[in-house]
Formats: sequence, C-alpha cells, structure tokens
Amino acid sequence: MAQSNNSIKKILTVAFALCIVCSVIVSTAAVALRERQQLNQELDRKTNILEVANLYEPGMDVEEAFSEITARVVDLRTGEYTDELDPDTYNSFEAARDPASSRTLSGDQDIAGLSRQENYSTVYLVGDPDDPEQIILPIRGQGLWGLMRGYISLEGDGNTFVGITYYDHSETPGLGAEVNNPRWQAQWQGKEVYAEEGDLAPAIELVKGGANEETEVDGLSGATLTSRGVTNMLQFWLSPEGFGDYLAKFRSGIDQEDAQNAEVELEAEGA
Repeated sequence: MAQSNNSIKKILTVAFALCIVCSVIVSTAAVALRERQQLNQELDRKTNILEVANLYEPGMDVEEAFSEITARVVDLRTGEYTDELDPDTYNSFEAARDPASSRTLSGDQDIAGLSRQENYSTVYLVGDPDDPEQIILPIRGQGLWGLMRGYISLEGDGNTFVGITYYDHSETPGLGAEVNNPRWQAQWQGKEVYAEEGDLAPAIELVKGGANEETEVDGLSGATLTSRGVTNMLQFWLSPEGFGDYLAKFRSGIDQEDAQNAEVELEAEGA
C-alpha cells in the first residue's frame, strides 16, 4: 500500500534528499567560484591601497595603477626588510595567529587589543622603493564592537599623513562607521605622527571639540570608544612596538638631508 504524503518516513526522506542536493550544489559552487573570489579579494585589497594613497579613480585599471607600488616585507623587530618571505603571498593576519611566527603582547604593550602580533608585516611603497613618495602601512585594532582593519599612508618623510581607510569593521552605522566618511578621512591629510623630531612615541590622536594641533584629528561624533580605538591602534602601530623602527629610517634620512643642506648653505655664506 502506497505511503501517505504526510507520513513521517516520507517527509524525512524528502527532507534528507533535499539537504543532500542543496549541499552538493553549494559545495560545487564554492569550489567553482573560489578562484574568482580570491581574485576579487586581491582586487579589493589593491583598490583600498590605491584609495588610501589618493591614487584611485573610478573606472581605472587597478592592476596597471598598482604596478607603480612595490610591496616589501618588514621585520617588525628590527625595522629591516627581509627577502625570506614573499610579499605577494605572505599573510600577516594569519601569521599573528601562529605562535611560531608571532609574539604574545603584554597588557601594557597591547593598547590596540590584539593579544598577539606577527613578527613580519607587508608595507607598500609608492614610486621609487629606495626613496618612496608614500609609505602605506596596514593597521588593525579593537573598536567598539570588534576588530577594525585598514591602511594608513604616510609621505616619504615617514611622519606626514596622506590618508587613512578601513576596509573591515563592525562599528555602528552613523557613529563609529563614520571612519569611512570621506569628509572625516580628508582631515588626516597633512597631519603628523610625531610631535618633535627624534620622538619615538607617536603623538597622533583623535580629540573631542576640534583639533588644534598638527598631531590631532577631530574625534568621531557620538563614537567615543571607536575614536579611542583608532587612537590606540595608531599609537601602537606607529610606535617601536609596530612600525616605529622602520619609519625612523625614513625620518633620520630626512634629518640628515636637512643637515647636509644647512651645511652647504653655511659653506656658501662663508665663501
């Protein structure tokens, strides 16, 4: 005798068969689209890097524009480049999860709320890599609701901001999410990381009530904790705990050039 369409056995059989079919379709689609997804992720990464350097224009050939940018891997412990890792394949975010390629941060060190920090990180140099026009650095740290990931771009002096952008965060729309507002991001251009030449501790910070100093940027209205998170992550990554030793090489290069120019001027006056 034929089973009723409402029988438990038939309902479970149909449901099980439907789950199997759907699983096969989803798995097949995921495998087939994996390469395209990876290409899109890579394109998005390059677009974000071009945007923070103010080099992106809608409709442009991203790959062609990115050819003017050189990726290098930096040893954060020394501030020196390394050729042991391929900048095109190295993933610093994954490296931070591996105890063999990262270090545990103590409470006093971990102002950005990272827990662990990778030993190496990838930087991006605009123009001549030996004398770059801009230095683009990855940053990340805790905001109000979770991890914020982005990039900053500094001029070749290793001190002056060109831009900032966040490509991954979970901040509140209309409040902390204003980190992606072009008007707020525009304030960063020309701001300075360090208050004085030779300083090791970055002075850049978000402030309430209007920025008055070259190391200050207006805080995000109604988003005190997100603003504090932005300040903390910048002060971490731009200190000797992060890229501070690396940036010092560019800063000292500028200082030496100024000293040489001053010496030439004095000699000219004496002649």
